[in-house]
Amino acid sequence: MEIRANWRLAITSCYVDGSGHRPAGDHAGAKLFRGFADPTRLVLLLALADGERRVRDLVDQVGLAQSTVSAHLACLKDCGLVVDRPQGRQVFYRLATPEVMELLRAAERLLARTGRAIDLCPNYRAEAG
Repeated sequence: MEIRANWRLAITSCYVDGSGHRPAGDHAGAKLFRGFADPTRLVLLLALADGERRVRDLVDQVGLAQSTVSAHLACLKDCGLVVDRPQGRQVFYRLATPEVMELLRAAERLLARTGRAIDLCPNYRAEAG
């Protein structure tokens, strides 16, 4: 299966040496999902699912400070999840590839089936605020 082969390649291509061992936290797949796990970045990705947006539009839509939105967009851009298009003094952002939206849709389907179990899982307790 192509997806499984691609995922396996992403996992194994991240090994630092030929030992088959890798430093903790240095896995490309884990890094990808950490990017999606940040609530602010997830909200921005979902907002961009509706199409191209300016930073100002995103600030208004998600209710966060411009600096916060810009910093998270820069992270998403660096990771290749969003792309930008300068137009005059404005910059428009959009999802980089259809696969980003496909992954978000797959996550929604998975949560529909397992969301209650994830809520109850002791490994994913919300941090005390």
